[in-house]
Amino acid sequence: MKWRLQEGRGEAVYQIGVEDNGLLVGLSEEEMRASLKTLRRMAEKVGADITVLREREVDYDSDVPRKITEVLVRKVPDNQQFLDLRVAVLGNVDSGKSTLLGVLTQGELDNGRGRARLNLFRHLHEIQSGRTSSISFEILGFNSKGEVVNYSDSRTAEEICESSSKMITFIDLAGHHKYLKTTIFGLTSYCPDFAMLVVSANTGIAGTTREHLGLAMALKVPFFIVISKVDLCSKATVERTVKQLERILKQPGCNKLPLLVNSDDDAVTAAQQFAQSPNITPIFTLSSVSGENLDLLKVFLNILPPLTNSKEQEELMQQLTEFQVDEIYTVPEVGTVVGGTLSSGICREGENLVVGPTDDGKFLRLKVCSIQRNRSACRVLRAGQAATLALGPFDRSLLRKGMVMVSPEMNPTICSVFEAEIVLLFHATTFRKGFQVTVHVGNVRQTAIVEKIHGKDKLRTGEKAVVRFRFIKHPEYLKIGAKLLFREGVTKGIGHVTDLQAITTKENGLEESLGPGQLNF
Repeated sequence: MKWRLQEGRGEAVYQIGVEDNGLLVGLSEEEMRASLKTLRRMAEKVGADITVLREREVDYDSDVPRKITEVLVRKVPDNQQFLDLRVAVLGNVDSGKSTLLGVLTQGELDNGRGRARLNLFRHLHEIQSGRTSSISFEILGFNSKGEVVNYSDSRTAEEICESSSKMITFIDLAGHHKYLKTTIFGLTSYCPDFAMLVVSANTGIAGTTREHLGLAMALKVPFFIVISKVDLCSKATVERTVKQLERILKQPGCNKLPLLVNSDDDAVTAAQQFAQSPNITPIFTLSSVSGENLDLLKVFLNILPPLTNSKEQEELMQQLTEFQVDEIYTVPEVGTVVGGTLSSGICREGENLVVGPTDDGKFLRLKVCSIQRNRSACRVLRAGQAATLALGPFDRSLLRKGMVMVSPEMNPTICSVFEAEIVLLFHATTFRKGFQVTVHVGNVRQTAIVEKIHGKDKLRTGEKAVVRFRFIKHPEYLKIGAKLLFREGVTKGIGHVTDLQAITTKENGLEESLGPGQLNF
């Protein structure tokens, strides 16, 4: 059990009444009680709790009714190591994304006029228009018994963190088309584990829904679908929206298998299948006003396992420190604060790092004064975790989104010119040399010029090629193999970085060559 909990990063599902070869034999009432008692004692020894997920009777050659039970074993978190999953929330404008998050995290149903979402908005114009234009984060916790821990009972964020053994961080993104670049930035830089696509039952698939669906698929983020506002329309309308979604998911480009969730049993199955097979797409139909089927979504989120196992995370932690800068703030009496994700290594309080590249390609030294994760202080940050770091009196004007903070011995590769293998998803005419596009690679977002298309003069929709890009403003830190997304008006394309033309930097008078990947002209 200790090993299985370690592999599942603090949680494991046991099936009682199934033989080693997968035969469903089941246990009688008495045997089941004894087995659960033994499991509970084992769990206590390793400091975990158990929750029965579901029971099912099996037809086995006996007169006594026999049952199979699925049990979730979850370890009580030690040293702030709760399981953290990031879920990006996508969907068209007015589909009810912020309201659904408000209902889940505040524990109160909506009044039908958007009261639940008011706590999520960050700007006055968002409250006035009712439209999200920035990226906001909301947290929902589950304790080791599988109960929801949220802001109800006037809890603070620190209390939610302390009493949860699993945290879901929702990244609330903008639905409106004019904020598309913010939505893409949220999807590429915050590295969500899953995406939740919210579709309004009364409007169906409209506006940016298809675009958001395409973005999640292009970035290979596993997604599930929530059909909201079912209290507003008839059963027939909801069914029509479900059918419309199923038709799109089964199309050759998507190749997904829709799974409509109607009961707790379905939710448990959906969570387990969804993590194992990326082709399965669970669909929930719920209402934020009447609360219908809201519990099914909570059951699903509670059981949803992490995508990476502990071994992969250990390997990442052994690499050198690398922190992506996504947000920059100035906090009174604290100084400059940066928010982002630690993509590899370990970051501790008081550590000395270098940040860059600046406009002229330099890296500047700085010191991490303190770390906060989910609004509570934290001493050590491990790979894959998102946090804010206080940098003390460091000059804010030297920082920008898209920079990285790395350990001084890393010798990071920065470039202005890079090559990528791309697929042109949509373009009105032909895509040729000299064309300017906005390129998104992780937390980097900058305009680049197409310098050369290898082996071709021009590209049309659906064609593949290796293209050389040049950033027009300043050099950036990129990695070979990183996923790339570019856009310009209606032009869209995806691909990955294949080669970098590294730049040498002079830092403190030292000539530093920045590694392999030189391009031959």
